[in-house]
Amino acid sequence: MEQDRREFLRGAATLTLGAAVLPAWSRAASPAVNDKIPPLIVREKEPQNLEFPFHVLSETIVPNDRFYVRNHFSMPKIELKAWRLRVEGAVKKAAEFDYDELRKMKSVTLPATLECAGNNRAFLVPKARGVAWQLGAVGNAEWTGVPLAAILERVGLRDAAVDIILEGADRGSVAAAGGPPGNISFARSLPIAKATRPEVILAYRMNGADLPAAHGFPLRAVVAGWYGMASIKWLRRIIVSDRPFNGYFQSLDYSYFEQRDGLAVTVPITEMQVKAQIARPRADETVPVKQPCRIHGAAWAGEADVTRVEVSVDGGKNWAPAKLLGNAASFCWRLWEFSWTPARAGRATLLARARDARRRTQPLERDPNRRNYMVSHCLPVEVDVK
Repeated sequence: MEQDRREFLRGAATLTLGAAVLPAWSRAASPAVNDKIPPLIVREKEPQNLEFPFHVLSETIVPNDRFYVRNHFSMPKIELKAWRLRVEGAVKKAAEFDYDELRKMKSVTLPATLECAGNNRAFLVPKARGVAWQLGAVGNAEWTGVPLAAILERVGLRDAAVDIILEGADRGSVAAAGGPPGNISFARSLPIAKATRPEVILAYRMNGADLPAAHGFPLRAVVAGWYGMASIKWLRRIIVSDRPFNGYFQSLDYSYFEQRDGLAVTVPITEMQVKAQIARPRADETVPVKQPCRIHGAAWAGEADVTRVEVSVDGGKNWAPAKLLGNAASFCWRLWEFSWTPARAGRATLLARARDARRRTQPLERDPNRRNYMVSHCLPVEVDVK
């Protein structure tokens, strides 16, 4: 048991991201660069993968220029005049929509949290394949666009339709990772039951501004409640399929193992798991003894609402409720805080865990069936009390 505990705490030593900063930004932050917030952390230059400095978290909305960027291939160059969204497959009438047509349709604005399925991967032991995300491959924004259901209603679905395939304009090779030869597009599918829900939109605005190129201009899907790989950027084609989609990013990648009748089967990654993350204090930060220390962060739970966050300051032996901040909003993270006055000097291990309206509780241990994805167990943060 003690050995298991040491394995659990081992990840804390790597939880360092830079200097301690806690600025504030407005909820309706401008998409222009905000010099008061540290720049995005470069995890990969090409294709570009950039991480939000999670330790500066202070507001519900993350500004556009500080929202994490996840790219699988080089960012495509799109000429707006030539761009079209094509809808085809098991539909009653195939159709194409240009940018102006989509913007003239009835729009909705949806606040939603997106998290990369590989967020926190850097803390896995042994080292996992993929972009070494720490805490910041997650963000919350307001998205404006057209419900996907409205587009599907216009073309009409045939009775045989089962999957809605979303294809982006970004293309590249995955042959080295066991994929097919040649270049492929990044594509994922949604079952009709999810695709027609109001929390799935085709967005052309982000936080009140035109969608930035890095986030999918001119159009991206926003699949609220699901991990970010479902929210296809640079959307150019929707294929309504009469059979389940088994594309590379649906079956070989972005999938996990599920044990069924003693057999391990692969399952596509979908809904985000219940999760709380500590923004401050950061790992190895020094906090004063016998003085109040604010522990704070964010929690999210996919398609359910966060109902409770608990904090432990002794490595998980004891837990106490944190204060949930602001108002609950479906599909959005919830900020929280906890006041802690350390009684004695030494090394302390902080943990946070969330619970949701479906009575799911964030686990203490990693599920190995999740491969290098869905890192939702509690991450320890060790601090020095002096």
